[in-house]
Amino acid sequence: MGDTSEMSFWDHLDVLRGVLLRSAAAIVVLTAIFLCFKDALFSAVLWPASEDFVLYRLLGVRFSMDLINIEVSAQFFAHLRMAALSGVVLAFPYIIFELWKFIAPALYEKEKKAVGAAFAMSSGLFYLGGAVGYFVVLPVCLMFFMNYTVSPDIVNTITLGSYISIFTSMVFLIGIVFEFPAVAMVLSKLGVIDRGVLRKYRRHAFIAILVLSALITPSDPFSMVVLAIPMYGLYEFSIILCKRESNE
Repeated sequence: MGDTSEMSFWDHLDVLRGVLLRSAAAIVVLTAIFLCFKDALFSAVLWPASEDFVLYRLLGVRFSMDLINIEVSAQFFAHLRMAALSGVVLAFPYIIFELWKFIAPALYEKEKKAVGAAFAMSSGLFYLGGAVGYFVVLPVCLMFFMNYTVSPDIVNTITLGSYISIFTSMVFLIGIVFEFPAVAMVLSKLGVIDRGVLRKYRRHAFIAILVLSALITPSDPFSMVVLAIPMYGLYEFSIILCKRESNE
C-alpha cells in the first residue's frame, strides 16, 4: 500500500476534486477545439450517411440519405452535442490516466500491475468499440431503417436530431460496452470475480449479449448478430484475462 492511509477523508476528497477538475478541463478544451472545426467534425459524423462511405463501397451497394432540420435551434445544439461527446472521446485516455493516478496509491504492488494493465487496455477497447459501431453497426442499421417501410406511400425523411441520436447510441454506447474485459480484469485481480464465475454463467452471458445487442441495434437480426459476435468474443477474452490473472 502507498501512504494513503495517512491521508484523511477530506484529503482524499481534495485529491479527487483535482482529478475531476483536470478531467473536466481537458474535456472543455477539446470541446472548444471541436466547436472551432465544425466542418471537419461533421464531415466525419455525416460520412456514414453518404454514398462514398467505406462499407457501402466494400459491399458494392448504393446508399445515401438526405437529412433535414425542422427546428430552429436543432443544428446549433447538434453541433454542441457532438463537440462535447467528441471532447469526451478524445479526452478518454487522459481521464483514465487521472483515475489511475488517484487509485494507484491505494493498491498493493501486486495489484498495481494488473489494474494498471486494465486501465491501459481500456482506452484501446473503447476506441475499438467505437470503430465497430461507426464502420459496421451504424451503416448496417441505417441501410435497414431507410429501406424499411410499412407502406410504399410513406417516404422516410430523416431529421438531423434523429440521425445524431442513432449515431450516438451506435458509436459511443458500443465503445462503453467494449470496456467489459478491462472491468473484468480489474474485478478478477481484486478478488470480486474469477474465471470460474464467468465460465459458469457463459450461457446466461450469451443470452444477455443477444438482448443487449437487440436493444442497441433495434433493427434486423443481421445487425444484431454483427454486434453480438464481437461482444461475445470480448466475453471469452475476459475469461482468458481472468485465467491469466489467477495464474499470476
